[in-house]
Amino acid sequence: MTTAVKTPDAADAALPAADEGFSKHVWLTAGVIVLGAIMSILDMTVVSVAQQKFIDVFHSNQAQVAWTVTGYTLALAAVIPLTGWAADRFGTKRLYLIAIAAFAVGSALCAAATTLPMLVAFRVLQGLGGGMLMPLGMTIMTKAAGPDKVGRIMAVLGIPMMVGPIAGPILGGWLIDAASWQWIFLINIPVGIAAFVYSLAVLEKDDPKPSESFDFVGMLLLSPGLATLLYGISSIPEKGTFFTPKVEIFTAIGAVLTIAFIPWALRKKNIHPLMDLRLFKNKEMTIAAVSMTLFMLAFMGASLLFPQYFQFVRHENSLHAGLMLAPQAVGSMLTMPIAGIISDKRGPGKVVLVGIVVTVAGLAMFSMLTDTTPYWYLLLALFIMGLGMGSTMMPIFSAALATLRDATIARGSTLTNIIQQVAASIGTAIFAVVLTNGLRAKGLGQGMTPTGTNPLHDMAHAYSSTMWIATILVALVFIPALFLPRTKIENPDAANIPMGH
Repeated sequence: MTTAVKTPDAADAALPAADEGFSKHVWLTAGVIVLGAIMSILDMTVVSVAQQKFIDVFHSNQAQVAWTVTGYTLALAAVIPLTGWAADRFGTKRLYLIAIAAFAVGSALCAAATTLPMLVAFRVLQGLGGGMLMPLGMTIMTKAAGPDKVGRIMAVLGIPMMVGPIAGPILGGWLIDAASWQWIFLINIPVGIAAFVYSLAVLEKDDPKPSESFDFVGMLLLSPGLATLLYGISSIPEKGTFFTPKVEIFTAIGAVLTIAFIPWALRKKNIHPLMDLRLFKNKEMTIAAVSMTLFMLAFMGASLLFPQYFQFVRHENSLHAGLMLAPQAVGSMLTMPIAGIISDKRGPGKVVLVGIVVTVAGLAMFSMLTDTTPYWYLLLALFIMGLGMGSTMMPIFSAALATLRDATIARGSTLTNIIQQVAASIGTAIFAVVLTNGLRAKGLGQGMTPTGTNPLHDMAHAYSSTMWIATILVALVFIPALFLPRTKIENPDAANIPMGH
């Protein structure tokens, strides 16, 4: 079997052996993938600042408009497992174009929505397209550049993943203030058209494998299982506790379906399971998955807290709250390219360990919040945290994908994206509940009378207490990260890596 490096374009690019950079074709491909990733990730965060606007326009409450975010997330969870098989069956280019088109059409429909149920339904359509963009992007980039440069690939793909949560609130706040809420969706249409034309021109012609069978049983178990599980978990903040019938029933059904998928996927007769759990026979993949799960729990949970603190405790508007998060993006962009190069040359282990220490330091600074904490202190903490995140997240992704064969790259990127999405949803729910209960303990819940003489001080204390959990979770990543490779990951066609095929 040949490696992913030996595609025609990549092989030509490899001729000047002294050049360790990317070929022109790889850089053009990277532009396609980053554009698609920015569309998907920005749209997950840009809607967060429109929640109050939706409440006013549709005469709804916070729990109801929250489904404009949750519906998108559930669609992502449902479609990601199908992406690996569909990429093998129909080809990555064709599927990528379909995903962009679905996302752009969904965006246009969202802007035309006249009721909240319509908006939620169209957000689901957006999510079906957006959910395929990131795993497909990872697959396309890894095949184009080769597994030996996967660290630098992840650094490129990591830019929208880091910048999106910061740029989204800024862009959303500006569009709502300057124009109308419809423009947070309308802006996707010209970007989607540009991405479609760009992808059509740059991406290589598909070479699909139509002989591969589709795992119908796996689809009936995993896709509805993940969506139902995350629906139950996403309902926890609305109810304030796990112990309500809605949360318990949907979470239990989703968990049963998802767990039932595991023995089905591992059956010897199941040659092409919807999600290839046999990849966990690869030690690096397993360790990276554990590290990724803990990190995403904390990262997404913390991402929920920062803009809320600025808006509710410091009374910043949505635009200013988004701008306050810019140092985090700057820090991550500084370290991410360096971390990618070091990860490729010396292994991801050392880079991740340093990144965890730095991230913990930044988060620990936030665990001492008050309602009068100086802004320079807050911005410095975000910058430090960005430095750490840029050195942590993408090297973990690269560790997961670096030893995969050409034939399993699509399934590996699908698996890592599912892990990321599930962990992010669970983390968001956990931190929302912890914060809500912390506020209620201070008498700061909706309709409650504050118990203290300084409500803002008590509110800040609830945020700082919740940040301690994020700090501890990131610190725990240090344990599995100790076992990540600390030397260059060799992938001579991954011949000695057990994959279960």
